[in-house]
Amino acid sequence: MDPAQDSPPPAARVRTRDTVRAAARAAAPAVGGYLLVRLVATGILWLWANSAHQSLAGVLGRKWDSIWFLGIIQHGYDHGSPLESNLAFFPLYPESVRAAAAISPVGTAATGIVLAWIFAAAAAWGLYAIGAKLHDHRTGVLLALLWGCIPHAVVESMAYTESLFTALAVWTLYALLDKRWLTAGVCCLLAGLSRPTATALIPAVCLAALFAVIRRPTAWRAWAAMLLAPAGWLGYMLWVAARVHRLDGWFHIQKAGWGSSWDGGRFTVVNARHILRGESPLDLYAVTLVLLLAVALFALTVAQRQPWPLLLFSALLLATSIGGSGYYHSKARFLVAAFPLLIPPAAALARARPATTVTVVTTLTLISSYFGGYLLLVWVHSP
Repeated sequence: MDPAQDSPPPAARVRTRDTVRAAARAAAPAVGGYLLVRLVATGILWLWANSAHQSLAGVLGRKWDSIWFLGIIQHGYDHGSPLESNLAFFPLYPESVRAAAAISPVGTAATGIVLAWIFAAAAAWGLYAIGAKLHDHRTGVLLALLWGCIPHAVVESMAYTESLFTALAVWTLYALLDKRWLTAGVCCLLAGLSRPTATALIPAVCLAALFAVIRRPTAWRAWAAMLLAPAGWLGYMLWVAARVHRLDGWFHIQKAGWGSSWDGGRFTVVNARHILRGESPLDLYAVTLVLLLAVALFALTVAQRQPWPLLLFSALLLATSIGGSGYYHSKARFLVAAFPLLIPPAAALARARPATTVTVVTTLTLISSYFGGYLLLVWVHSP
């Protein structure tokens, strides 16, 4: 037997392991509370789906975007034809599901749902870490809970990319606040492979790294973060360009095939005015309300002087969501990852009396539960 095998691990490894364990214990109430909120909502959804003679797995794993992901997993990407091409969907989530399904005892769709829950738990841990870092333990817990009961929180539990992207965005920004450049760069690279909205995250990493290298040009980790951060998003853009034989391939597919492009917010404003002036479905009223609240909360985050990487991420995500044309009914979902907007209400609830906090979170959970059921079982379009 090799004597080295019986020797204790290095002190640095022990410290790292102890640090991770301590962080996990501290985050346990946030992650557990988040999962409880989502389990309550999912239980209500199950009862509703059962009464409508639909399966819970079906509504969570085989609807709208989930069907496209299943197609990518089973048949791969097309070549941009027809124009409503699956190349519009980024590869990290479907490839993760494909890899996990190879060893999973359940089917591909169920594996996608399980992974979404795992990613959502990772996001809740990161939300706690940021809330606790900027404020305190209670704020961190409540930030995770509030993310679990926003109006469109149901997509966090579906075979969708929102939970994956939010987890990567949260940990990217936490690493930036902690000046862990390589972690920030790698997480941002992966975020760029998960959703197009990584364009809201990449500038935050690159600017923070740029400031670091200006202060200390030999900071190689910051240099590496600057190179890593855009690599995932740019890599997929170039791969699509080569596949469809045009440099603007992905953008062409988005505009010509999916009817989505940048118009500076004209489409959003026109639709919001039309909705508020007449009779519209519940979903459209909810989306309009979420957009208005998001703008108000962003103004509050500026007034409260959040760290600039969080402000920049929120601002760019808002600009991407509000400034894009098409899919008005999905614009609130596009803001699911805009977690810095929830920090002010989380901090306010952390200062409130426990009874007030419990009442507010319980009420929001029930509202979110109903709205999640409405989106999947009544509303006829994607959430």
